[in-house]
Amino acid sequence: MACILLIESSSQTGSITVSADGKAVWNKESTDSFSHSSVLGVYATEALHYIQSNNLQLDAVAVSEGPGSYTGLRIGVSLAKGLCFGLNIPLIAIPTLKIMATRFAPSSSCLCPMIDARRMEVFSALYDENLNEIEPVRAIIINEDSYKDLLIERKITFFGDGAEKCKSVIRSPNAVFVDNVHPAASDMVNEAEKAFTQKTFVDVAYFEPFYLKEFQATIPKNKVIDIINPINGAEKIKPLQ
Repeated sequence: MACILLIESSSQTGSITVSADGKAVWNKESTDSFSHSSVLGVYATEALHYIQSNNLQLDAVAVSEGPGSYTGLRIGVSLAKGLCFGLNIPLIAIPTLKIMATRFAPSSSCLCPMIDARRMEVFSALYDENLNEIEPVRAIIINEDSYKDLLIERKITFFGDGAEKCKSVIRSPNAVFVDNVHPAASDMVNEAEKAFTQKTFVDVAYFEPFYLKEFQATIPKNKVIDIINPINGAEKIKPLQ
């Protein structure tokens, strides 16, 4: 059994949990949308103080590896790497969608966590009742035929912010939707403990978040950009539509 600090930052909420002997013993979560940069460092300091105060020895750090928010993942992974470098302890990476699915396992249905990827696209994976992977993590566009064949045979539980957009499209009686589910560090405990026991670590120096899609910066439609004109000075130019 180990003492592990767990970091989840892939969604709008950010959280840190401390586990000892396979159980969560300390937890903090921010409900402020995308406040990771301001709260996760504070939570990590408080977690380390808790560990020291209770005479525990931190054995590893586990982090949610993605997919999810590009910026959120970078903040969480950077924090995890800093702790591992500073304390000379191993790093564990856990797939974000599997973290979400652990909340429902074991289950009487297939589990389909979904993360919103804009428009009708989602990041999703499919797990059986015992968290064995049926379909790998992928980006898909949801339509009326999504999961149609599987839904004929059995129930599938859909959850996560990506599942919200599917309710009006996937109408099978075997489709079950659960609201208000987001990735949380407290749901990482079992998978992190398993990875530590099996010594399934990632390289602290070279590990990168699993973004699945390249980061795409957008410019607001009404944004006006000042470009320096070497002849006439500043000139206001509207971006291409």
